[in-house]
Amino acid sequence: MSGWIVPILLALAALAALIVLGKAPRKSWEALAATLVFGFIGFFWQARPELSGTPKQIEAPQGKVGAGLVTVRQQLSGQGPIAQNRWVMTADALTRQGDFSNAAGFLLGAIEESPRDAQAWLALANNLVGHADGTLTPAALYAYRKAAEADPQAAGPPFFLGLMLIQNGRPQEGRAIWAALLAHTPISTPWRQGLAERLALIDQLIAQDAATTAKPAPGQQP
Repeated sequence: MSGWIVPILLALAALAALIVLGKAPRKSWEALAATLVFGFIGFFWQARPELSGTPKQIEAPQGKVGAGLVTVRQQLSGQGPIAQNRWVMTADALTRQGDFSNAAGFLLGAIEESPRDAQAWLALANNLVGHADGTLTPAALYAYRKAAEADPQAAGPPFFLGLMLIQNGRPQEGRAIWAALLAHTPISTPWRQGLAERLALIDQLIAQDAATTAKPAPGQQP
């Protein structure tokens, strides 16, 4: 467990520095927090902190984001690294390269072929957000909802929808979705602890914002 302590502390310290020392406004620190949360996705699910450092090929930022979206979606679904639907499989390869637009095109083909394919809807939603540079567009929100309708028991749709709501400055809504997901997730689930830790971080940020908002402005009486 000691390998996890350093990145967690560094992430929290970076966030505190940006908010307190950098005097970042409320509208911006929600995005900053979401960036850290997004970083935790790849770290908690993919990192091996107990291993010594090894040289790695530098990847484009969008490729890193795309690869993370695919990997986490697959691990949450429990369906393995290779999609069963040929359209989704091709789309995943494009998503890993950061080619969100063309990936979305293939996913529309998957949905046309199988309208109740929850993984195709979820992958489409993620790619629409990626194509919009992180913005939760109405089309992406619709796709998340269709993914949840297609498989109400799946963890992927509420996890990613909660994440995107937080990233788009709607932390209370995202927190509520994550809390409901956590409540319905068995304790033995491998990724449950990571979700609980991210939820705790969001709670801290919301509480800090509430405390900051309650303070009187300079020169005003409390």
